[in-house]
Amino acid sequence: MGDDMEGAEPVHFALTGLIWIVAVILAVSGLDDLFVDISTHVRTLARSLTVYRTSQRACSQTLPDTPQSPIAIFIPAWQESDVIGPMLARLHDTVRYEHYHVFLGVYPNDEATARAARSVDPLGKWLKIIILDHPGPTSKGDCLNALWRALHQDPCHKAIKQIVLHDAEDVVHPEELKLFNYLSDRAHMIQLPVVPLPIGLRHLVSGHYLDEFAEAHQKDLVFRERFAGGVPCAGVGCAFSRQALQDVADIHQNHGPFSQNSLTEDYELALILLRLGHRSIFVRLPESKDGQMVIATREYFPAVFKLAVRQKARWLIGIALQAWASQGWPGNWATRYMLMRDRKAILTALVSVFAYVVMGLILVFETTKALHFHNTRPLIQAGSPLTFLLIGNLALVFNRVAHRMLYATRLYGWQHGLISVPRMVVANFINFAAAMRALRLYAAHRLLGTPLHWEKTAHIFPENDEAIHGK
Repeated sequence: MGDDMEGAEPVHFALTGLIWIVAVILAVSGLDDLFVDISTHVRTLARSLTVYRTSQRACSQTLPDTPQSPIAIFIPAWQESDVIGPMLARLHDTVRYEHYHVFLGVYPNDEATARAARSVDPLGKWLKIIILDHPGPTSKGDCLNALWRALHQDPCHKAIKQIVLHDAEDVVHPEELKLFNYLSDRAHMIQLPVVPLPIGLRHLVSGHYLDEFAEAHQKDLVFRERFAGGVPCAGVGCAFSRQALQDVADIHQNHGPFSQNSLTEDYELALILLRLGHRSIFVRLPESKDGQMVIATREYFPAVFKLAVRQKARWLIGIALQAWASQGWPGNWATRYMLMRDRKAILTALVSVFAYVVMGLILVFETTKALHFHNTRPLIQAGSPLTFLLIGNLALVFNRVAHRMLYATRLYGWQHGLISVPRMVVANFINFAAAMRALRLYAAHRLLGTPLHWEKTAHIFPENDEAIHGK
């Protein structure tokens, strides 16, 4: 028995230290999330008791008509022949706005996308197809900058005051441009929510996007705008003032306002605008007075684990690593706090799965103890500081689960609210794999000079309005 004790003691010591490290990181992250949760609920309650007791909640039905200023819509595309035609046709058929021009960027070695787009507007009345002068793919920033230069060469360019960004798979809300036009004098960047389209309860991979975006775009970005005075750009459903983009283009001098090396050029652009003092806002305007659905961009997200990992790895590289390296920590302490929340994503993605491993190791250790393979003291003892820390973490996990269910239920109904719980586990493993891929690719880029490529996600477009409205 003495030999058993001696052999088990180093294992006990190592496991205890590992539990402490994981538990402390999870506790700090959980308390961070709890602060945002409480602040959001307090603000919601305060507005219900003050502002909305005397003022009616605004919605798209009460949006006033204002003179329509010309708007340019930028769509960068690479191998989007399957979706670009239906996307553009629906945009033109449903958008309740007259004065807009779509600038579609395609590469000379992607004739299929240009051909599919040209069939929607053969005469080029509202669609301008810009063929880049070099083969693709390069980066979204490079493609967007080509559209920026094309805008300046177009006869309509002087009248355009706003530039809207969209992707080739986006379902554009009919009232979007009207809302952007109405708010054009209030901010230099306007971001609308992104609402992933559901494809069924059994699709856990695509479903985890529903849950994450539901919480982020009902709570996190609302809190961020109020707390830090600015919001990040999602790259779709966002409008920039012409002057704001020109100011950034002047900084970049040669190529345009969008970073050509970043995998999340939209996020980096928002940081530069913040540094320049340009105001950015996040707008959640309901479609009706009593509805949860808002004016937003809707789209499908990957339903395959590997594709989800590739997409989220690109996001992590651009947001947590490249933007940190290129932009540092701009702004006041509140802005830096929000940047910390963005950049902790890689650490929490890794630790969340490490926590599963630690729980497994604890189970093995305690099981072998119960079977008398060793007689070491228990890892977790009643009344110990570690026990209180783990109980607190358990409470924070329940808080996280409850809020994920709340926001998913609001947008998608109670069934998605319930299934969001197992989808959280799936999300943890997707985010872990994405974090590992992001670190590997970024390390190879920095140490070996390996280029970071625009890894395009295969897209699909909804077949009908029933799919768009989740019916």
